[in-house]
Amino acid sequence: MLAKTVRIVPQARAGIVERFGKYKGTLPAGLNIVVPFIDRVRYLIDLREQVVSFPPQPVITEDNLVVSIDTVIYFQVTDPVAATYEIANYIQAVEQLTMTTLRNIVGGMDLEQTLTSREEINNGLRGVLDEATGKWGIRVNRVEIKGIDPPPSIKDAMEKQMRADRDKRALILSAEGQRQSAILTAEGNKQSQILNAEGDRESQILRAQADREAAILRAQGEGQAIQTVFQAIHDGQPDQSLLAYQYLQMMPKIAEGSANKVWVIPSEITKAMEGLGSSIHEIAGIPKDATPRKRVDMGPSEPQLPRSSEDAETSATNEAVQQAIAAAEVAARPGKSRPDTPTSGPADPGAPAGQ
Repeated sequence: MLAKTVRIVPQARAGIVERFGKYKGTLPAGLNIVVPFIDRVRYLIDLREQVVSFPPQPVITEDNLVVSIDTVIYFQVTDPVAATYEIANYIQAVEQLTMTTLRNIVGGMDLEQTLTSREEINNGLRGVLDEATGKWGIRVNRVEIKGIDPPPSIKDAMEKQMRADRDKRALILSAEGQRQSAILTAEGNKQSQILNAEGDRESQILRAQADREAAILRAQGEGQAIQTVFQAIHDGQPDQSLLAYQYLQMMPKIAEGSANKVWVIPSEITKAMEGLGSSIHEIAGIPKDATPRKRVDMGPSEPQLPRSSEDAETSATNEAVQQAIAAAEVAARPGKSRPDTPTSGPADPGAPAGQ
């Protein structure tokens, strides 16, 4: 009798008490006293949030494809009396309601939307289930789509489509890479040709300037050589004997040619040499007398390149500076006259005139 009088209800549980088969009350958690043989604890309801996973359900989409969808529902009993007397098996009721609601929602979507609209499906299921299970004393907290499995043929087609998309992206990326490579190569070739052209231009300019300076130096050297020979002829005052000797020295060189098989020396060679010496002696520029002549100006010993206007201005400035320095030095010496001031007194009549 004591065991039937005292009932202990665990935490987060609720006991439904019936008296003679009629609802009497709800026992809270803890120690409770009931009337033995009259009151009976009929059901013990779990008030905690429960998780129920339903097996895969076949669902037809809008484009007539059958997919299998697994769902997971999180619910909690808020009214033990309603959950006990308003419905016989609330878990089975939630399962059937979830299946019908899921078919209704997915039936208005195609396969692509079904695979990408999980959140939309979850919200639709939670709203319908919460509204329907409210009178059963149950609150649906969350509904999750655990898995959506399309048919094997659709999976194969989707894999082929994804593979084709990947191949397409790979080809596009490869084409873009080749395009960028061709553009960069063309730009590099363009820059290379421009630099080569500029280098050739500068090289030709420098080569032309070098040729010009070399020609100027060569002409100046030839001029110096001609002036030296001409001055040597004037200084040596050649006579007929020297010219005859030079003539004799040139004769073996005349006979050195490969085409000269036979070379006959005429018997009148002496007279010819005398006549040649006399004729050469009469040429203008070879003096007849042995008196000294005026030397020819041979010009600068070093070859001179043509100067620019800046060099001319610099030379003129240097000359003006030198003249000013010389004038200052002369002015600083009190006992001496200026170089350009003529001295007093009669000029020497025997002094030679300046050239």
